[in-house]
Amino acid sequence: MTVPMRRVLLRPFRVVWRRLTSMRTALILLFLLAVAAVPGSILPQRPLNADKTNAYIAQHGTWGRLLDHLGLYDVFGSVWFAAIYLLLAVSLVGCLIPRIRLHARASVRKPLPAPRNLDRLPESGTFETAATPEQYATAARAALGRRWRVVQRAEPGGAITLSAEKGYSRETGNLLFHVALLAGLVLIAIGQLYKYEGNRIVVQGPDQGFCNTVSQYDTWTPGRLAAEGKVTPAPFCIDALTSFVANYTAGGEPTEFTAKVRYRPTLGAPARDATIRVNEPLRLEGDRVYLISHGFAPRVTVTMPDGTVQHDVQAFVPSDASTLLSEGAFKEQGRPGANQDVGIAGLFAPTPQDTGNGVITSVSPQVNDPVLAIIVYVGNLNFNGLPQSVYSLDTSKMTEVGRANMTVGQTKSFGDGVKVTFGGWVPWVSLQVSHDPTQGWLLVAVVAMVAGLVASLGIRRRRLWLRVRDDLGSGGPTVVEVGGLARSDTGNFSTEFAGLLRRLQDAAGTVRHDAVVGGVPAGKE
Repeated sequence: MTVPMRRVLLRPFRVVWRRLTSMRTALILLFLLAVAAVPGSILPQRPLNADKTNAYIAQHGTWGRLLDHLGLYDVFGSVWFAAIYLLLAVSLVGCLIPRIRLHARASVRKPLPAPRNLDRLPESGTFETAATPEQYATAARAALGRRWRVVQRAEPGGAITLSAEKGYSRETGNLLFHVALLAGLVLIAIGQLYKYEGNRIVVQGPDQGFCNTVSQYDTWTPGRLAAEGKVTPAPFCIDALTSFVANYTAGGEPTEFTAKVRYRPTLGAPARDATIRVNEPLRLEGDRVYLISHGFAPRVTVTMPDGTVQHDVQAFVPSDASTLLSEGAFKEQGRPGANQDVGIAGLFAPTPQDTGNGVITSVSPQVNDPVLAIIVYVGNLNFNGLPQSVYSLDTSKMTEVGRANMTVGQTKSFGDGVKVTFGGWVPWVSLQVSHDPTQGWLLVAVVAMVAGLVASLGIRRRRLWLRVRDDLGSGGPTVVEVGGLARSDTGNFSTEFAGLLRRLQDAAGTVRHDAVVGGVPAGKE
């Protein structure tokens, strides 16, 4: 018999589709997705903190660059993670649709008729009652209760059978879990399109805040549709960081970070006060303002070569996350064309330690007699007119005029008439504004997943049959045969069946004679 060419060509695709849409493949892909997400929680991620990621790459050299090439610093935006994600979604859709159809049919299908030989089932028992078959059948149905779906049938010989089944909601819970998982995957994908995240360093003090507009963020990471302008940012403003407190243990381990801010939920609203802690964001108009990191902003007073005095406060970026040893720069502009700009490259040590030859490091993130190590330059700060990082200096057109390690309140004089006073420090915090319109629905999906998982693990599928007959004719004892079958979780079914048998014996004033449970007389098991 000749096989049509079309069927031959489509056979490999059908095999691949059948494998992809099996529940086993879906579980494997779910496991791979969980494993693939591990680097995202271990390694620094560029969308969250680009500076920390770049420092990690520089610190680890070739190994760091290899991980960057593999996309491990942006795991959730990588091609390979998206491929696993998409395959899992397709696999779930392909295996859930047939299962939902079969479960819907099974939910309306009547329980199967009783087998001919109930004593051959894994669990069985026999007893007698003085009630008539009809009376006992009615009492047995009441004894089983609403949890059992019961169908009564009449056999040709005059016997009455009861087919009972429970545990349909076990498969319902299983399907609910997987449907909610699929919904969660879809919601996350939609959220990635409409989300945006903006980061801004805010130094403590007045007039240091920002509003929720793209131009006022240090870094801005929008989803595709947000980048196209299809998402309107909420019109709120963080006006100021009023205070920041970091608490540590005696060993220097952080215990709590607390930032107090003044904000306006809308542009014309009166200012309000709020407290932001780690994992306790400020929620505004569907957006969340998270406390991401913190550091120090040294304050200096600089006497310029022409005698003018300038005051400056600049955020320094930690180069060591464990001790908050921080680096930064001050850039003071002189008169245009005079080549008398002053640039100061600085190193702030919260708890300083001299490692020799005047080299300062820090041994703790807590502030204890801090030291500001500076190198002072004079010349042209921005000779080419190009944008520069606020945290570093381009000294190619500048001349070093001195360096010093300064304590709070100390003043040092340098060449070209430059004087620098270290006036102290204030804290800064990095705030992240995150927008994801699907988070509420995602919470619903997670709750549904948990409910489905509890149902699928806690509910047991059981089948029970009773055959009620009058062997000796009218007026004789009624014989009741009972057989049970566990569709799942068979380990404790013997005990459960024994309890069911006792309940059925007690139904409708049952007179107990020689009951047999699993081949053993009742009372002797």
